[in-house]
Amino acid sequence: MTVASCTKYDNPPPVFEELKDLTTNQRKVMVISIDGLGGTSLEKIAPPQIMALQKNSKFAYNTLKTETGAAGWASMLTGTGYAKHKISNDDFEADQNDDNHQHENITSYRNVLDYVTQYRSVKTAIVTPWEDLRNFVKIADFAPVVSNDVQVKDSTLNILNQSRALGTIIVNFKDVEKAGENGGFNEGNANFKNAVLKTDEYVGNIVNAIKGRENYEKEDWLIIITTNHGGGADETDFGFTMAYNPAFQEFKLQKSGFNPVRFDNKTGRATFHDETGRFDVGENKSFTVQMDVKFNNVPGGYSSFFGKSTNLSGQNITGWQWAHYPGGKWVVTVGGTLNGGSGKQEVSSEEAPGTGVWRNLIMTVEYVNSSTRTLSMYMDGKFQKSINISARKSLNIGEDLRVGHRAGDNDVAGSFSPANLVYYNTALSASTITNNYGLKDLTKHPNYADIIGYWPMDEGTGGMYFGGYPGTPNMSLSGSYVWLNMGDSYPSASAVMPVTSSLSIPTNATDIAALTLYWMNIEILADFGMDGNPYLENFEIEFLKD
Repeated sequence: MTVASCTKYDNPPPVFEELKDLTTNQRKVMVISIDGLGGTSLEKIAPPQIMALQKNSKFAYNTLKTETGAAGWASMLTGTGYAKHKISNDDFEADQNDDNHQHENITSYRNVLDYVTQYRSVKTAIVTPWEDLRNFVKIADFAPVVSNDVQVKDSTLNILNQSRALGTIIVNFKDVEKAGENGGFNEGNANFKNAVLKTDEYVGNIVNAIKGRENYEKEDWLIIITTNHGGGADETDFGFTMAYNPAFQEFKLQKSGFNPVRFDNKTGRATFHDETGRFDVGENKSFTVQMDVKFNNVPGGYSSFFGKSTNLSGQNITGWQWAHYPGGKWVVTVGGTLNGGSGKQEVSSEEAPGTGVWRNLIMTVEYVNSSTRTLSMYMDGKFQKSINISARKSLNIGEDLRVGHRAGDNDVAGSFSPANLVYYNTALSASTITNNYGLKDLTKHPNYADIIGYWPMDEGTGGMYFGGYPGTPNMSLSGSYVWLNMGDSYPSASAVMPVTSSLSIPTNATDIAALTLYWMNIEILADFGMDGNPYLENFEIEFLKD
C-alpha cells in the first residue's frame, strides 16, 4: 500500500492477559465472508444452517453497500471506509489521489488480525482462495494456500481441530460470487442458489467443528457471517451481517427513525470530485439545487456550508456557495473571478431559516439571454429573492461539490445537518417548486428526468453518502462528523418510517473489525481511525456473566 510518511502507532504496550475477565470463558472470533451474497438473496433463499443461527443472532439483511469486493474486504479488515483506506482494486493497493487532491497523504490502516496479535496471546488465521487478500493480511499465524471452497472448508476444519490457541480466524468463500457472475446474483439463477446452499452446508460443518472443539465449554465464540460485497460489479446489492453467540437473543439490526450527519467543525465535510463535468454550470446553463437543512445555531461569523466554489477572499470567488450568516439569514454567494467575470455577488433570504427545525432550501439559476441569468432562492416552497448574475460570466471551477466547511476557508464552522440533496439540470419554475414542496417520492416529480444527482443522506453509519438516483456518484465523508438518531424528526422530503426501536443500528462492513476487537476485549483507541460500530455493547446484559 502507499503509506503516508512515517506512519506512527502510539498505542499502549501489548497486554497478553484479558483486561477484565467478563465471562468464565476465553473469547474467540470466527468471521465467515460469503463473497457476492447480498442480503436480499440470502433472505429469500433462507439456507437452513445460517437460518438456524438467526434465533441467537444480531442480524441485518441491508448492510450498507460497498464500492467493490476489494473495498468491502478492506473495510471489514481495517474498520475504515473507502474514504479513508482508498482501496478498491483487486491488488489491494490504495487508489492514488486525483489531480484535485494530489497533495493529500494516503494513510495505511492496520488490519484487525494485527491488533489481535499485538494485544492478545492467541493464534490467528485467514483461509481464502484469493491470493491478493491473503497477501494483504500477512500477519496471520495460519494462512494455508487453498484454491477452492472445498479446500477452504477443509483447511478451516483442520485449524479448528488442531489449534487450541486459536483466537481469531477469518474464512472466505468465493463460489457464490463465481456462480452469480454466470446468470445473476439472485435466487432465480439455479447455479447461484445451489452455490449458496452448498456454502451454507460448509458453514454448518464449521459451526459443528467449533462446538466439537476439545475445550469448547471453556471458550466463548462470536461467529460473524457476512459478505464483502452483495452482488457483482454490475449488480450491487445490500450486504448482510449475522453475529451469533448461543447467549444472544434474536434482534434485527436496522436503522430506526431519521439518521443524518451533524457537521459542527472545520474538518467535517462530504465531497464529490466532478471529473465528468456534469455539475459544471458554465456561463449559460440553467440548474436547480435543493437540500433540507437543520441548523443547530446561528454562527458568530460567515459560515459556508454547501457549494462548488473557491474560497471567498475579499471580493474574489469563483463558483457558487451557500452560507449561514450571523444575523441568521441564508445567503448565496456567486462569482467568476478566475473566469474573467465579476467577483462576489450575494443574495440573502427574506426569512431566517431558524434553528432546531428542518428547512427545505432551493436555489435556481435560469439562463435567459446573454445579459440575464437569474438566481432565485426559495425556502419551504416560498419565493425569497432573486438577482441577475450574468456579469459573473462562467461559474465553472475545478472544485469538489461539497457539503460542510470548505477545506482552507477562513470563515467559521457552523453546526447543521443536511438531507435530501437534489441537483436538477434545469431551472425549476416557481409553481413547480411550490406545488412539490414536501414531495416524498421523487419519481413523482414532474422534472424527475432532469435529476443528475440525488443523495438521501440518512445512511446512519459509515463514511459515505450513497447516490439515491441511477448514475449518481457517492459522496465521501471525511474529517470529524457525527451520525445522529433524530427519531421522528424528519425533513419535509423524507418518507416517514416508524420508529421501531430506541436503538438505531444500521450495519456496515466496517463494523466487522470493530466487533472483533470488542469481543476480544481490545479497547478501540482513537488513533486506530476505525469507523465501525461495536454495537454488541448495547446488548451486554444478555451475555456478560457475573
